[in-house]
Amino acid sequence: MNQRIIRNARIVTGTDSFLGCAVIEGDTIRAIDPGGSSLAAAEDWDGDWLLPGLVELHTDNLEKHLVPRPGVIWNATSATVTHDAQCAAAGITTVLDSIVIGDMDNGGTRSQTYETSIAALHACRRDGLMRVDHMLHLRCEISACDIVANFERFADDPLVELVSVMDHTPGQRQWRDLAKYRRYTERNGSLRDHEYDELVRERIELQARHAAGHRAQVVAGCHARRIPLASHDDTEVEHVELARQEQVAVAEFPTTVRAAQAARAAGMAIVMGGPNLVKGGSHSGNVSAAELAASDLLDIMSSDYVPASLVQSAFLLRDQPGWSLPRAVATVSRNPARAIGLADRGEIAAAQRADYIRVREVGGMPVVRGTWSRGERAY
Repeated sequence: MNQRIIRNARIVTGTDSFLGCAVIEGDTIRAIDPGGSSLAAAEDWDGDWLLPGLVELHTDNLEKHLVPRPGVIWNATSATVTHDAQCAAAGITTVLDSIVIGDMDNGGTRSQTYETSIAALHACRRDGLMRVDHMLHLRCEISACDIVANFERFADDPLVELVSVMDHTPGQRQWRDLAKYRRYTERNGSLRDHEYDELVRERIELQARHAAGHRAQVVAGCHARRIPLASHDDTEVEHVELARQEQVAVAEFPTTVRAAQAARAAGMAIVMGGPNLVKGGSHSGNVSAAELAASDLLDIMSSDYVPASLVQSAFLLRDQPGWSLPRAVATVSRNPARAIGLADRGEIAAAQRADYIRVREVGGMPVVRGTWSRGERAY
């Protein structure tokens, strides 16, 4: 079995960080040691950080490659392998590709790409084209007319590791601010006032007609299959209370402090977006990740739509009062892995899978210099 010895690395474990060495055998971490190594075969990392491979629960990055311009739909295989390469370059070794399977835009790009993207993911895995480990996160827009049928179609896919229930109806949750909602809906072209008003009216009617019943069916389907559930954009305590009753495990992107506090009390893992932390706030005007971190209301970071934001988030959190680098790194590795039941990765420790990355800080910016998945070089 191939053995690799790394010395002079700043190793970050689940609880500590130290200058030391690590022994990798095949696809497994065999040992870590705070001491040095005199073996001639040992690879000198020159004081670079040795971190666990990052674990991503929610990324829309694939969509950017599937639809690189408004109205342009790209080849799904090409989009998938390019997205995969970006994940590897960002230090992400386990990624749940977030696929929206219910679309309120009739004939919208999401409804045109979800089938081909899921098929491409399977084909690329089968053909050995992937650098890192890809799984599925099904995003269920509960007001969409077709969501239950689409959920039943894909819920038994063996790659599904997480399902989120979402409600992007304007006037609530993420889109409480209708001015921001209008800017978002007009990102690819302007609407006349009466067209925008009609869009909002239609979305509210769809919610009233479908949301409650569809949500109940998706939740029941997940429990029957033992798929972890995430809520999305909880704003009010009542939103979290519903999620608690549904035995939801993960609170994705709560939009207010009160919702995050309720999620903490309910024992839910709280996820915030890396771009929110890196940019200093939410693009939708919701609560900042830094504010939740300062209040001990943050467990997991997601790169959301910028893969590189994940490693940046860890080093930004390190510098927050009350945080340490091991605790910060856990939000992008061990915590997301454990939230979906993956016990074999997410930590630099003996017997863990050899998913690890080499990081150097340059001018205060963490730069990924190498990524290994199951002991094999991915970047």
